[in-house]
Amino acid sequence: MKVLGYILQKEFLQIFRDRSILAMMFAMPTIQLIIIPLAMNFDVKNIDVVVVDNDHSSLSQKFISKIGASGYFRYVNAEPSYREALRYIENGSADLVMEIPAGLERNLVREGLQKVSLSVDGINGTKAALGAAYLNAVIADFNKSLPLNSTGGTAQKNVQPVIDITSSNWFNPLAEYKYYIVPGVLVLLLTLIGGFISALNIVKEKESGTIEQINVSPVKKWEFIVGKLVPFWVIAMIVFSIGLAVTRLVYGISPQGNIGVLYLFAAVYLIALLGFGLLISTYSNNQLQAMFIAYFFMMIFMLMSGLFTSVESMPAWAKMIANLTPITHFIKVVRMIVLKGSGFADIRLEFFYMILFAIALNGWAIWNYRKTS
Repeated sequence: MKVLGYILQKEFLQIFRDRSILAMMFAMPTIQLIIIPLAMNFDVKNIDVVVVDNDHSSLSQKFISKIGASGYFRYVNAEPSYREALRYIENGSADLVMEIPAGLERNLVREGLQKVSLSVDGINGTKAALGAAYLNAVIADFNKSLPLNSTGGTAQKNVQPVIDITSSNWFNPLAEYKYYIVPGVLVLLLTLIGGFISALNIVKEKESGTIEQINVSPVKKWEFIVGKLVPFWVIAMIVFSIGLAVTRLVYGISPQGNIGVLYLFAAVYLIALLGFGLLISTYSNNQLQAMFIAYFFMMIFMLMSGLFTSVESMPAWAKMIANLTPITHFIKVVRMIVLKGSGFADIRLEFFYMILFAIALNGWAIWNYRKTS
């Protein structure tokens, strides 16, 4: 243990010697955590709509006003024909074209039925689907408010029993995106900082030539790896604490569950992550090589972690890969503890998974470190 103490002292001195890197390790994730969630807004708003009103009745004007008042749509223009309105979609100036046919009010009064045409730009599939769904919801709400649907006409003769569905959002009542995305971004930034810095650690010793002196010293392999891991683990835990403070002060998000359970899981996760970075470092011969290898795996971790798309929606092979990455489990656990208030019993299985990751990755790094005596 005395040898390990000297190695830790040497590593901390080496880290604090480079003040610029140290400042970047603390400042970069803090600034990014403040900026990135503000830009990653998954709420689809300001959907551009072009209207073709062939009826020009009081009811059609009321219908158009209803859509504008919903807060999700923005009128680009009103065109006299569908052909002219379609040009806005073709040049990217509009997302939807809504055509109101002639005789809208007359057909609704006489027959209780009238079709409205919607043309949706499908290039951005998510925005198109949500925009069409929003507009259909507005039309359905407008249809319920029509006097002819409640006082008489054809619609009154064919009244059918209706089941009214009332829903409520648990853990995020207002369905605000920040409560879902901010914990995931915190985990992602912690992963990027810890993964890249640890991946460059041993390689830096190789490039400077000091690795040869360590190799001929009586330092054991596990002491060398642990000595490389602990300083960055301490720094990463501090960064994690700063990130939690930022989420509370900037976004008003504080953990609903036990903060001790959250730190316990984060501690084990960082051991696994830093072990993975050190494993990359043992395989790499220079820092450029280590950066490219780390970038390759970090991109996979980031895109398959469940931050942007649900893991449950992935194909079976992709779901298997996602479950083999530590970041997937950490994002899931952070959201459970921060938003749902889950306790240790709820994350017990994920915690044991993370312990296995930590043992496997660090054991592999120790085994792969070639030390000559």
